[in-house]
Amino acid sequence: MEKFNLEELLTHIDPGLLNYSEWTEVGQALKLEGYSCDVWDAWSRRDYGRYHNGECARKWKSFRRDEGVTGGTIYHFAVQQGWTPEKPEDYDELDLNSSISYEAPERIIGEGWAEQREVEEPKEWNPIGELLRYLETLYTPDEICGYVVESFEKTSKGVTKLVPANKGIYTKKVGDILNDLRAAKKAGDGIETVIGKYDPKAGAWIRFNPLDGKGVNNENVVDFRYALVESDTMDIEAQNGIIRQLNLPVAVLVHSGGKSLHAIVRIDADDIKEYQSRVNYLYDICRKNGMVIDTQNRNPSRLSRLPGCVRGDKQQYIVDTNIGCKSWDEWKEWTEAVNDDLPDVEDLAAEWDDMPELAPALIEGVLREGHKMLIAGPSKAGKSFDLIELCIAIAEGGRWHGWKCNKGSVLYVNLELDRASCLHRFKDVYKALGVKPTSLKNINIWNLRGRSIPMDKLAPKLIRRAKDRHYKAVVIDPIYKVITGDENSADQMAKFCNQFDKVCTELGASVIYCHHHSKGAQGGKRSMDRASGSGVFARDPDAMLDMIELELTNDVINQEINKALCKICKRFLETYVKDKNWSEELSQDDFQTGSKMVEYCKNAIGDSQYKAKIFEEEMKAATAKAQSVTAWRIDGTLREFPKFPPVNCWFRYPIHTADESGVLKDLESETEKTPWDKAKEKRKKQAAKERESERNALEMAFTALESEGGDVPIQALAEYIGKDSKTIGAYLGDGKKAKADWKKSFEKFTKEDGKTYVRRVSE
Repeated sequence: MEKFNLEELLTHIDPGLLNYSEWTEVGQALKLEGYSCDVWDAWSRRDYGRYHNGECARKWKSFRRDEGVTGGTIYHFAVQQGWTPEKPEDYDELDLNSSISYEAPERIIGEGWAEQREVEEPKEWNPIGELLRYLETLYTPDEICGYVVESFEKTSKGVTKLVPANKGIYTKKVGDILNDLRAAKKAGDGIETVIGKYDPKAGAWIRFNPLDGKGVNNENVVDFRYALVESDTMDIEAQNGIIRQLNLPVAVLVHSGGKSLHAIVRIDADDIKEYQSRVNYLYDICRKNGMVIDTQNRNPSRLSRLPGCVRGDKQQYIVDTNIGCKSWDEWKEWTEAVNDDLPDVEDLAAEWDDMPELAPALIEGVLREGHKMLIAGPSKAGKSFDLIELCIAIAEGGRWHGWKCNKGSVLYVNLELDRASCLHRFKDVYKALGVKPTSLKNINIWNLRGRSIPMDKLAPKLIRRAKDRHYKAVVIDPIYKVITGDENSADQMAKFCNQFDKVCTELGASVIYCHHHSKGAQGGKRSMDRASGSGVFARDPDAMLDMIELELTNDVINQEINKALCKICKRFLETYVKDKNWSEELSQDDFQTGSKMVEYCKNAIGDSQYKAKIFEEEMKAATAKAQSVTAWRIDGTLREFPKFPPVNCWFRYPIHTADESGVLKDLESETEKTPWDKAKEKRKKQAAKERESERNALEMAFTALESEGGDVPIQALAEYIGKDSKTIGAYLGDGKKAKADWKKSFEKFTKEDGKTYVRRVSE
């Protein structure tokens, strides 16, 4: 992108034509680009009416270098006020925010193909009809419009002109004006009986956007609906031809009664910022297609010519209404379709024998350089830690989940953690991984907590900072901080994900980011459909890795606790028990059995309360850590590589470690079970719980009624439990109602008296 001398560009900008916000943007841009406050101050002095000594210096101190306003702002202000670069074909167009998404098409009308379109004057002059048609086209009856009929002479640079004298009328509702015009027309009165007397030498003026009735400045505009396109340096016929060839969404086209046409163009902006952006785009299109725009007309409160009045020997009249595209969006889509910057269609036959090289793999078998990857998973999966582990693997040229990473520099965009926590987390992960930090210079961190902005605004700023840094990857964590729009909208999320494409294309780096699972049960869903929001999230990246938690059984948890105890015991013996030859006293099986290791350590400690306390604390810590371990399965949906087998791993804070023993291979995750399997499992658990409760009730009843002989009448037992004696008998019998867990401990029998009793089963 070509660099311009901003001091030279300032000579082409009149500060008096900028509003206060635009004036401060010039200062922000100068500061970011490394210029001094004196440059801004010297330029500002040219606006004698508004300049205040010392104001620039005070304002300068409040500017931050990350405001986002660049030299492109000054460039565009210069272009808007008539400056043209010497070699337009050699530079890249910049927008007010240096955004790569702003670029307007270079040219729509081919050079030398602009048409001349004749403008016909009204065959019958109908002043009231002209104004009625204008107001009915631009306004609704309940809106307020402003107009000016008084004028005075003003001399500038030796030229005397008649200009609007004051603010004029700005409190009348359009509906009232329309009623007055219709009444005047019916009575045979002229237009002046409604709008007031005006000087026929000067004509009259009207504001094309509705006002609030409190003033006529930009802040009094209530709807940023229209913009004015005017050029007084071209023939009327040429203006008319270009306006129509450009298909501008013109609501009303008015002959000014002078040297220009006034095109009232539909802008339909939500606010002043969007209005300015759209007007810049509009003026850019016109300028690139040979129309010299009067850039002083770009304010939304600007006056235009009021049709139905005369100006000298000519009339101010409506040339046409509702021409070109129907809306701004339709027109913008049309302009980009007419002249896009998309690549040409290629002939496969021409490339068949000389195929381009594929981008090298950044993550072996998973992701190529310059491509996109999404990591999706539920909360507590350690996704942020996983991304940090990946950053380290790329920076050091190591492995991540077993995949070899191509060594290079990486930018980690931190949107969630405060700066200190983020830096400490990187150090903690390095330490836990046991990786020597030999390539720390390969990791750059951009801490944006509290300063995150939507992705469409962040992308150009990121590109500008990362340009020429040759990053292998840009990691964005997490994306919910920068999502623009509704994450359930496919259209809006497609536009959001397109920002990642821009970063990849401009930097040649991979973009890697994480997203959370949707709420609710995930059973029955494919791994690629679990990410929250639109399916675009799963289908847009070149690689998607999905993390699902595995349900650990008691046996697996006990194995983890056993390993932790064995590890702690061995370390304790190495540190505190040096007077015994424990390495020979313990067998290989003992070293792998936690209970035996704990028993040996306690005996080795003896009467030392100090050692006993340390051992107890380490035991508790090791057990707690083992119980907090979670297990995860990573599935992949890849565009460039074959699908890999699921990867099982542990998350032992703060890192993920591979399941080297294979114990996780046969475990299922909650998300892998279908809804009917979950319901069945729930019923089984409930039944088991009920059986356990009944078994406990029997045990309590028998203990309470048990005599010295150990026999309890079944009738008494039934009454104590609250059930019928026949039911208790059936539970302890051999029929279908028999309960195996009851019969394991109790049996019924009949004594000589004919009564049935219950006794414990002899061991």
